[in-house]
Amino acid sequence: MANPNPAADMSRRQQFVETYRLTKKTDPRVGLVLLATFVVAAAAGFAIFWLLPGSGIIAWIMSIVGALLFGALATMILFGRKAQRSAYSQMEGQPGAAAAALRMLRRGWVTEPAIAFNRQQDVVHRLVGPPGIVLIGEGNPGRVRQLLAAEHRKHERVVIDAPIHDIVCGRGEGEVPLPKLVRHVQKLGRQVKGPEITDILNRLKAIDARRGTIPLPKGPVPTSMKGMRGNLRGR
Repeated sequence: MANPNPAADMSRRQQFVETYRLTKKTDPRVGLVLLATFVVAAAAGFAIFWLLPGSGIIAWIMSIVGALLFGALATMILFGRKAQRSAYSQMEGQPGAAAAALRMLRRGWVTEPAIAFNRQQDVVHRLVGPPGIVLIGEGNPGRVRQLLAAEHRKHERVVIDAPIHDIVCGRGEGEVPLPKLVRHVQKLGRQVKGPEITDILNRLKAIDARRGTIPLPKGPVPTSMKGMRGNLRGR
């Protein structure tokens, strides 16, 4: 039987190469930029270590090691940022892109994609975390706001005392662009604590139980960015 998750069988090197290949699609000059970054950072690292006390062969060795460390670190940081921007660029506009981006959030957040959607594939995702309940809609702004309003009312009836935030993911006025979605959610702050989050999740089961089984909307659903983040960090 074929493995449903081929990425799990890839080595770290293969994952890195694949990430680079995908990044190069949207940024053809990424290789030259990374090379230039390595050279500049390595030169800075060499100069810094060369100015440290010491002389002779030890000073040369330390300077070369410092150059390699500075160059590699700067290159990996820049590559990580470019890969992330490339991933957002390739995902934007696809059904489920917001849910995939939200998986970049660390522990303490619970993401539940496609809790509601319509035939036009406007969809609402739910995020539960320190700010309380965050409902994220993506699709046609007019239709998705109606979906958000309906879901807001449903959640308000069940979780009366929990903060509920509505967000429309998009490029229009009053919307949050996909690349800024995670940062926007994080800036909502901490309004509920750990035990309260658990209580909210338990109460939300009452809403979810009435929904039944909701099929995912048709169309390409992007791969989670969480794996890419782990690869770039060497995990």
